[in-house]
Parts: sequence; C-alpha cells; structure tokens
Amino acid sequence: MLPINYESWHHMPDSKKNQALDNIKDRERVGTSSRKKQKFTHKAGSRSFTSVVEAEEVSSGQKVGRLQLFEITHRKKDESPMTSEAGEIMEKLKEKKAEYEAIASTDSSVNLENIDNRIITEVLGLERYGRVRFQGSGVTPTQYFGSGSQQYMPSESQAQAEI
Repeated sequence: MLPINYESWHHMPDSKKNQALDNIKDRERVGTSSRKKQKFTHKAGSRSFTSVVEAEEVSSGQKVGRLQLFEITHRKKDESPMTSEAGEIMEKLKEKKAEYEAIASTDSSVNLENIDNRIITEVLGLERYGRVRFQGSGVTPTQYFGSGSQQYMPSESQAQAEI
C-alpha cells in the first residue's frame, strides 16, 4: 500500500501520484478477473443470503429453502432469470424436484426431508470444502448439515466415477 504523508494532493510528487493510480488500477483488475470467474450473478447485492431469507420468510410467512433462495436471488425484478446459465440451472432444479416428488409419491421409503440438498448437489456439483451454497460466508457444513453429515464430501463411488 502507498502511505500518503502530504497535507495536499497538489504538493505530492507526480511519481507518487502515478504509483497510487497504478495501485488502484491493479486492484480493479483483480476484482474484474474475480467477477469473470463467477458462473452466474445474483441480485442479493450487499445483503447477506440470511437477510434475504429472513425478509422473504416475513413477507410470505413460509420457510424458505435453498432451492427457493436460488430462485429468489437469481431472478430480475421482471421475474426473468439473471442470466441464461441461471435460467438453465433453475430448469434443471425444477426437473429434479419434480422427479424426486414423483418417486416419493409411489415409494414411501424415500425421504423428502433433505431433498433440496440432494438436488442442489446433483445439479451444481459437490459443495466446496468448508462451504455451503446459498448460506453465506459464516456457515460451515457441520453447522448446516450436522456433524455426522457427508453432504459436502464425495462418496468413494462418486470419487471413482469422476476418475
């Protein structure tokens, strides 16, 4: 970082001003490259996913799951998807949910309790280690899924299938 020890910007030498400007441009490039790596954008802005969930639960009076949160945060005001990729993912999520609900209607042994988590894993892939999608930066898999859960870890059969 560049320390500025001048009372006025006008008294600062041009070489220091140029150095400061270059530093700002470098930081901007890092942010731009990070945003380009994102698969799709969301409209939560600076609000946390938790605050989005709380606001939606207050307005609708119903609990908001991870699938619903994806829908809420990846649609524009006119209800269209933010990007074509987000639209494709929403369609896949809906198809998988319908598929599991159809199976559950005929097979009573199917547990629908954690179906959202399974669908998200199938459509978007495994969670990154130590993270839980759509839950913000402070939530760990142990906190969300419980200590005995292997939700974010690939099973041996999944690991072998990827190889």
